[in-house]
Amino acid sequence: MDRFDRLLATIIARRGADPASSYVAKLTARGRAKIAQKLGEEAVEVVIAAMADDTPGLVGEAADLMFHLAVLLADAGLSFDDVRAELARRDGLSGLDEKAGRKG
Repeated sequence: MDRFDRLLATIIARRGADPASSYVAKLTARGRAKIAQKLGEEAVEVVIAAMADDTPGLVGEAADLMFHLAVLLADAGLSFDDVRAELARRDGLSGLDEKAGRKG
């Protein structure tokens, strides 16, 4: 089990905990829209750190982004294996070809 899988397993285990003692439980209790909002906030912080050429900040914000992505995946009943499978499906495709092939 890699680090991301361990992170997701920890998040899944904490989803049902007391929201007063667990950030994951508190965020989960607030619903998917709040989880998605937090993910978006973290993405913006990643961009800000990148634009500021703040390497330590970028690493820290990227970790926060991955954490909140894991919370969202858990809420949706998904895992990093689902993301890995999609990346494997795209392997060898041109980014332009892959994007053109999307529906909608």
